[in-house]
Formats: sequence, C-alpha cells, structure tokens
Amino acid sequence: MTPSHDRSRVFINEVAPRDGLQIESRFVPTEEKIQLIDALSQTGLAKIEATSFTSPKAIPNLRDAEAVMQGIGRVPGVGYVALVPNEKGAERALACGVDEINLVLSASDSHGLANLRMTADASLVRFAGIVERVRGSGVFINASISTAFGCPFEGEVPFKRVLAITEKLLALGVEGISLCDTTGMANPRQVADLCREVRSRWPWLPVTLHVHNTRGMGLANALIAWQNGITRFDAALGGLGGCPYAPGATGNVCTEDLVHMFAQMEVETGVDLERLVAVAERLPALVGHDVPGQVVKAGLATRRYPLPSSLSEAT
Repeated sequence: MTPSHDRSRVFINEVAPRDGLQIESRFVPTEEKIQLIDALSQTGLAKIEATSFTSPKAIPNLRDAEAVMQGIGRVPGVGYVALVPNEKGAERALACGVDEINLVLSASDSHGLANLRMTADASLVRFAGIVERVRGSGVFINASISTAFGCPFEGEVPFKRVLAITEKLLALGVEGISLCDTTGMANPRQVADLCREVRSRWPWLPVTLHVHNTRGMGLANALIAWQNGITRFDAALGGLGGCPYAPGATGNVCTEDLVHMFAQMEVETGVDLERLVAVAERLPALVGHDVPGQVVKAGLATRRYPLPSSLSEAT
C-alpha cells in the first residue's frame, strides 16, 4: 500500500518514564528519573509521559510523581504528559503544571475489571468528573483505549465497540485518542482497518497508536498505521514496559528502533537518533537488566565496518 503522505512528519511520544518504569522490580530513584527525562527532553521527542498521579499503593514505583514533575527541566516544544486515574490525580497533575493528562480505560470489560477494577462505562462516568476539573486549564486531555485490538481474556474486541467508546469520550470533552494494543495481539491488517475507520469518522482528531512488541509485530503495526495516516506514536526507550496479563512479554515498541525505521525511510521525526541511542545505552544500568531494543545492540544501519583483515591484506 502506497502512503499518501510520503516524507511526512511523524511525532514520537516517549512513555518509558511512566509505562516502562512502573512495572520494574527495582525502584528507580527520583533523581535518576529526572536525569532520564532531562536527557530525553534533549533528543527532539514530541512528548514525554513522565509519570502517573495515581495512588502510591497502586504503583509504588511512581510514588515520587510530584518530585519528578517539579524537578525536570522543561524544554520548549516538548509536551510533558502524566497519566491521571481520578479527580484527585487530576488536581495533583494540574498543580505540577503538566501539559497533558492521559486517561486510560479498556475496550474489553474483562480486562478493565482485571486491570482497573472498572468496566468501560464505569470509567466513562469517572472521566466526566476529571474532564470537568481540567476544563479551562489549557491542559490537553487524551484518552487511551486499552485492548483496542484484542483482549487476553475475551479475544477479539469488535471495532464497533472501540468506535462507540471513542464517540462517548469525545462527547465528554476528550481532545485526543490513543488506540492501544495492550498485550501485543494486533496484526497489520487489523491495525490498518481500525486506523482507517477512526480517521474516516473523525478526520480532525489527533489519533496516537500505542503498540507493544509482545509477538514481534510492533514495528510492522506502526508502519501500516503510518501508511494509513497515523502520524503520532507512543514508544518506550529500550522497549521497556509490558502488561501483567501478558506474562513474559516484551514491552512497548522500542523508541530508538521506531525512530531508526522512520529515519531509514526518510520520514521526519524531529528526533536526533544518535543522541537518543546514547540515552538508550545507559538504560540497562538504570533498570538493572538488559532491554529488548535492537538498534543499540546492532548499531545504526548507516554504520560501516572495516573489511576483514584477511581481505585487506589480499588487496
């Protein structure tokens, strides 16, 4: 399929400081979180999801949300995002001067109950209060629809379900939507079909694709989404993240791998890839283990190597 927007600009949203670090077994100290976000801020990323204003009991790894948001050095042109689960979280986020809040609900009620203890309808009721609290502040309101491409408990999630939830979110006052492949069940044909349908119904709507690489299809799904008009992508440095309902799975699509793919295709991301890779190289020491990203291990495709010495000597 030939894209209708060759050489277009795409926007990369970094989610590792929130989506990645929240499930790590090790608590990353506040100062190290701030250093990571500050380094990411210098790479040209469009947005950074810095933390989550949720209960410290629910996500102890992000119990330092205020300190992180207040400690980072803001770079003009970079949007700083926080996940917000309720009105109290929204108030905390607003007090810290976030640029965007991200709300999360599941298209699948079984996943919503397991992960959030709420059905989609219950989440929408809660969101109404959050939106009202944020309205007029100038803070952008995005909503992420988890399991948009499949549920680990129910299997297929009908497109009409995702579209109906999107319509209700927009009616509440949500300004942007993220379509999330929470457990890495999506395939490129499915991604193309849903992205086309959403863009056809709401051509003005900022739509972000959030995919996981659980089954090795993260880049393929991002590519087909771009070919169908999606220009905003969530990704996590090093491929951090994952879902507790996909045991043993890798995390989000890797930021440096995604940026590298677009760079090789001559699609503008605004990201300094070498600087991004330099940040990614420090990630294993930060989290205490190897990470799934491939470009850091293999090097950029533009890298060149000397001929084997045996051939050099022969010439």
